[in-house]
Amino acid sequence: MLDSCKLTSACSLPFICNKKINTAGTSNADVPLADPGMYQLDITLRRGQSLAARDRGGTSDPYVKFKIGRKEVFRSKIIHKNLNPVWEEKACILVDHLREPLYIKVFDYDFGLQDDFMGSAFLDLTQLELNRLTDVTLTLKDPHYPDHDLGIILLSVTLTPKEGESRDVIMPKTLNPQWREQFDFHLYEERGGVIDITAWDKDAGKRDDFIGRCQVDLSALSREQTHKLELQLEEGEGHLVLLVTLTASATVSISDLSANSLEDQKEREEILKRYSPLRIFHNLKDVGFLQVKVIRAEGLMAADVTGKSDPFCVVELNNDRLLTHTVYKNLNPEWNKVFTFNIKDIHSVLEVTVYDEDRDRSADFLGKVAIPLLSIQNGEQKAYVLKNKQLTGPTKGVIYLEIDVIFNAVKASLRTLIPKEQKYIEEENRLSKQLLLRNFIRMKRCVMVLVNAAYYINSCFDWDSPPRSLAAFVLFLFVVWNFELYMIPLALLLLLTWNYFLIISGKDNRQRDTVVEDMLEDEEEEDDKDDKDSEKKGFINKIYAIQEVCVSVQNILDEVASFGERIKNTFNWTVPFLSWLAIVALCVFTVILYFIPLRYIVLVWGINKFTKKLRSPYAIDNNELLDFLSRVPSDVQVVQYQELKPDPSHSPYKRKKNNLG
Repeated sequence: MLDSCKLTSACSLPFICNKKINTAGTSNADVPLADPGMYQLDITLRRGQSLAARDRGGTSDPYVKFKIGRKEVFRSKIIHKNLNPVWEEKACILVDHLREPLYIKVFDYDFGLQDDFMGSAFLDLTQLELNRLTDVTLTLKDPHYPDHDLGIILLSVTLTPKEGESRDVIMPKTLNPQWREQFDFHLYEERGGVIDITAWDKDAGKRDDFIGRCQVDLSALSREQTHKLELQLEEGEGHLVLLVTLTASATVSISDLSANSLEDQKEREEILKRYSPLRIFHNLKDVGFLQVKVIRAEGLMAADVTGKSDPFCVVELNNDRLLTHTVYKNLNPEWNKVFTFNIKDIHSVLEVTVYDEDRDRSADFLGKVAIPLLSIQNGEQKAYVLKNKQLTGPTKGVIYLEIDVIFNAVKASLRTLIPKEQKYIEEENRLSKQLLLRNFIRMKRCVMVLVNAAYYINSCFDWDSPPRSLAAFVLFLFVVWNFELYMIPLALLLLLTWNYFLIISGKDNRQRDTVVEDMLEDEEEEDDKDDKDSEKKGFINKIYAIQEVCVSVQNILDEVASFGERIKNTFNWTVPFLSWLAIVALCVFTVILYFIPLRYIVLVWGINKFTKKLRSPYAIDNNELLDFLSRVPSDVQVVQYQELKPDPSHSPYKRKKNNLG
């Protein structure tokens, strides 16, 4: 049985990292689900010996970087003018899996100039013995000059299983923050578990400072009840306030194609009954059931020098993340795995990503598809063309999936009006001139709609076109004389209805926004440039403040543009489910405003707002309208979720036939 642990942060210290015992995510099909999906790597960087001289005086100013994948996880202090530096610095690193080695790079610091590379080494984490302190000596090498002697680095490392995933929440410039954020953990079987919580001070461009730690013993908590916990932080000061609820949840699982839940008639009837219209108020958070069959892929990209790949597949729904096994030396792998998820938000997007396994480096990206749950056609096996990382264009290969979605429409509608679940594991925002320009163009389009509307209205006042101005004047008199408040939602309702009839009659003349054509893809080379950029320490990496401001501007442009595009896409019926929901809401508002005086409506609204904190002190603030709009895709997301048509000539079986012919 699978239990769900809901953990809500009320107030604590600036930066908390929560780790759960058993998670539904990050599981390999060849490994039992109880296998730990996360590890803690404790490293002591002790010293270096006989390092390379990079300065004119025959010495260096060495410092060390630790990286996992492409992400820098630790940077040491600088030891000036020393080829045998002693650091004795400690680092605590959370590792998602052991496929990626720890990459150690040593640099010579040059003030105001490019830092000189002094050598690098890899530490294979799969070779470490768990829960044991190990002394490691690493020989530094330069890939371009493998025969050069660049000295050694001495480390002490301990690898400890930390079964679960992490969640980071940051609050700036405060010792008494209030997050009021909520996230879920999945726990397997009847046993409890311990959640480890650490608090950190976030420092841009430097190491984060440790503040304190505490634990939550779930075995001591009763189920189906919210517990308010005040936990004193150990090894530090202050305390953390949490609301923790243990509740039953549907299963998240991996199985072979033969163990298919929906093909078992009895099990299928149970699932249909669970999400029938009669069970509207039974567990409102359990909206539906998703089954994904990952069958096979064809014509994948060759990632190895042998012309083959070692592909495996990652299936993600919000924060649930499951993996297939790896098929070695194959460009046309067959997985034949079935993944099941419980749906908490019908507006979620299923992401399926194919990687090439590489024991010596991070896994290579081969392709990805993003499929909104509402666009899925049940029980149909489809070939999805794989896309690039930005989901803006095709890459090599197709993947065959068969997906089934069962959900309760009323529950799904109600869940639309509460905050959207945040994704725990996301790439950090980077400054990109292409993305900045694209967001600026998108926002400019939204602003120009308002500007053009203002010009049009002003032209009516100026009588540039007498017939149009006369019609506008008559309309103005009629509307003002007869205006009632209920006419506002009624007008929006008529606009939605008008667009709907245009679509079903085939007269839809909506202009597809040129954002589809103008999307300036972030070049794939940017990922490969990350290592070079960090080594060169370009101007933008040295001035962190400027970079943060630019990223903030980039994100603000995206938010403003997305807000306007979501409003437009609601009325354009981009997602029919949401447009129908808007029609129902507008009908209700029209009736309420017609029959109930405005002062009563404002009175009820005000009483609710003033008493909300008294009734529920730790309630998460939300705005139902903004929560609704957050489910409507922006123009960029429309492009990312757009299904590409497979090219028949790309099929390997087709090519074989052609070759035989």
